[in-house]
Amino acid sequence: MASPQSEQQTATFLNSVLSQRGPSALPYAEDIKWHIRQHLLALISSYPSLEPKTATFTHNNGRTVNLLQVDGTVPMTYQGVTYNIPVVIWLIDTYPRYAPCVYVNPTRDMIIKRPHPYVDPSGIVSIPYLQNWVYPSSNLLDLARQLSDYFGRDPPLYSSQRRPNPPPNPNPNPNPSHHLSPSLSNSSYSSSGSYARPVIPPTRTYPPSPYGSGASFSRVQTDDPTDVYKRNAINKLVEIVHGDMAGLRKMREAEMDGLFNAQVALRQRSEQLGKGLKEMLDEKEGLEQQLQMVLMNSDVLEGWLRENEGKTKDGGVDVDDALQCVDALSKQMLECTASDLAIEDVVYSLDKAVQDGAIPFDQYLRTVRLLSREQFFHRATAAKVRAVQMQSQVANMAARLSHYVAS
Repeated sequence: MASPQSEQQTATFLNSVLSQRGPSALPYAEDIKWHIRQHLLALISSYPSLEPKTATFTHNNGRTVNLLQVDGTVPMTYQGVTYNIPVVIWLIDTYPRYAPCVYVNPTRDMIIKRPHPYVDPSGIVSIPYLQNWVYPSSNLLDLARQLSDYFGRDPPLYSSQRRPNPPPNPNPNPNPSHHLSPSLSNSSYSSSGSYARPVIPPTRTYPPSPYGSGASFSRVQTDDPTDVYKRNAINKLVEIVHGDMAGLRKMREAEMDGLFNAQVALRQRSEQLGKGLKEMLDEKEGLEQQLQMVLMNSDVLEGWLRENEGKTKDGGVDVDDALQCVDALSKQMLECTASDLAIEDVVYSLDKAVQDGAIPFDQYLRTVRLLSREQFFHRATAAKVRAVQMQSQVANMAARLSHYVAS
């Protein structure tokens, strides 16, 4: 267990880096920074050999980002002896919704066992707990316990120096001062202050080592430079192809989004055109009805002109008798209109008179007030008569239209 002073220092460090803002802020979502802090504090409390820090992480596509990492050792028990395996745990920017990246970080006198079921030659760790990571139940403390368990079953590191296996220690120290590999008990491990993990190629299946299985810890295994070069070249080509495919996919998705937007716009315009066409058809029907009414009124006027054409030539038509009201409503409408226009002429004459000083201004105001009141009543009466006449005219035109259609 970590000391209270060490836990306090870790908490202070996490509070500082997780509360930063601006360009130097860590790329974690604000709503999960508290969960990250709690996960790290629980991990350091149970595994004081691990230390949180910030470092630059390089993705496979070359993008670099400043992330939190846990650097140190994870204890494991192998054949009754406790050893410390140096590891680096990167909290990627999508943590804790997605699993962190775990790497075995061998020292100079350690090499990675080939083949290993959970650690590839580049050092990346892939245990079932990482593959089945479930948010929010999965956490770093359980991950460290799983690493200790799986490493104890099959140690991922052993010494590159040929030394005999150490005898089992009946009373192993759970927290030794030295970090050991499975076959070297006095190998030391020193972590750098700001570790930056290089780009890790995708996991590949490698053939069995020519030096035998991992049970022989005293064998020295080295990679052929030609094979290393070939693997790096293949990994680089795979990265380029993946990058090109991702770019092509983004372009096609953008084109599809544009086509979908165009389809929506065309559908909206089609609806607008359909609506406009319906309005135009309705307007056409209304104009045809108005044309029928105009034709009917023209027939009536032409008939009246034929009847009265001879009277105007003989001079036997009085001007006052030229227009005769056919009913009481027309007569009332004519009287109201005549009175309205007469009052309008009187008011105009009064305006000229007051401008010329022919009448006093107070008398002008009283007279205009009386005339305006009378004109208002005439106009109101004319509006009511016009409404009644419109109703009667519509009824007559409907009757005539049915007569024309029938004929």
